[in-house]
This record gives sequence, structure tokens and C-alpha cells, in this order.
Amino acid sequence: MARPVVGIIGNQHMLNDTYPAFAGGAMNAEAVSCVSDCLPLLIGADPRFVGVDELLEACDGFLLTGGRPNVHPEEYGEEATEAHGAFDRARDAIVLPLVRKCVERGQPFLGICRGFQEVNVAMGGTLYPEIRDLPGRMNHRMPPDGTMEEKFALRHKVTLKEGGMFHRLFGATEVMTNTLHGQGIKTPGARIEIEGHAPDGTPEAIHVKGAPGFTLSVQWHPEWDAANDPVSRPLFVAFGDAVRAWAAGKRMPRRISA
Repeated sequence: MARPVVGIIGNQHMLNDTYPAFAGGAMNAEAVSCVSDCLPLLIGADPRFVGVDELLEACDGFLLTGGRPNVHPEEYGEEATEAHGAFDRARDAIVLPLVRKCVERGQPFLGICRGFQEVNVAMGGTLYPEIRDLPGRMNHRMPPDGTMEEKFALRHKVTLKEGGMFHRLFGATEVMTNTLHGQGIKTPGARIEIEGHAPDGTPEAIHVKGAPGFTLSVQWHPEWDAANDPVSRPLFVAFGDAVRAWAAGKRMPRRISA
């Protein structure tokens, strides 16, 4: 039987600073294929080429990836500043309504880093432009130098809500994660439940309360070494299970009433 399809949201990218492309980290596809056991499909997230409704029909679930561009502050009622960094307005136009439709339909998604922030904004929340500028906050950004192993190394613990979804999934109320982000949640959106925090209070793990489907999202990057990391693996396994359940539901024959 064919594996269910996970749409991996791509980012706009310039190859050699001249050639427009859509890009997504290979580690995202590896985690989806090898840990979630689903078929990874890179999505060119641009409303000129794809529509939200056709993506919902073509894919069984979605991985909302990280990326250098940030959600444009106009999406949460604020003005852009230099601290907000680069943007990808085409991705905003696709992913924010996609999140809302998935929540409504019960279609599963897993949000990572920017994807975590997109989920919050899609549900009406706001973001800080630069976490490290806030009093008492640590620098959550990717280290500027070093190997990939050093950049994605575990850097801080996340404390999880006892009895919450993440506690039940990981079997612990404290886990160690990497950290590679500049922005973060300022005010949570409607129905956003924050279940995990970094030691400095930065929200790190959320889900949409009352949503009929899988809506877990994390501020760190679990796609790194997902097959071996004790936190990443159960997250991607659970996501894959949710995607398979959705796909199986689509394949159920419709009952014709007399």
C-alpha cells in the first residue's frame, strides 16, 4: 500500500544569489520518510502556483518547517522593523490559512521553528521580533560558527506541563533540545496551549486546544537526528501515526443511505 503523503512546506530561496528556487532541508524529508514512514513531498509555497484547498486534497498531513524568513508582522498587526529580518510573503499567504483549515478539518500538521510561530500567528497570536533583546532571555539563535553537529547540539532543557500532551508523548516533564531561532511567541493565539518553556520562559511546545487532529508544534528543530534522538523520534512517530489515520479515513468507502 502506498505511504500517506506529507507536504513539506518549502521556503523561497536564491541559488547562487541569482536563481529563484524553493528549498527544504533534506533532514526534513529524512525524518518524514524514515521515522514517520510517510512519503515526503516538497511544496512550493506560493499562491501563484498552489492553492490551499488543493494542497489539503493532495496531502494527508503537513510539516511546517523552519526557515530563515520570518512571518511578516503585518499578519499580527505590527509594523516591520530591521529586527524582524527577512520575510517570505508567499509562504505566509499559503501556510496561515492552511493551518486554520487543518485545525478545522482535523488534518494533521507538525510545526517546527517558523512553523511553530506560524501556528501561533494563524490562531491570532503575536511574536517578539528578537528574543535575545528581551531582559532575562538567552540567545536562542543558531551559533554562527561550527559544524552542523555543533549548530544542532542540545543547548537547553524544556520543562513540560505535567500530564499534558508532550509529557505523555515523551514520558518526561523535562527534555533537552537544540535551539536555532530568533523570534518567539509574545502573546498566544486563541486556543493555543503552551505546554513547554525554556529556562528563560520562552515558549517551546504548543498545541491547539480542542482541535480534532494532531497540531503539536515545537520551537526547536526535532528533524535533526530524528531517528536517534529520544525526543525527536516519538514526535515524528506520533505525527506519522496521525497522518496514517487521516489517510485511512479518506480511503473509507462512503456509506450510501437508503
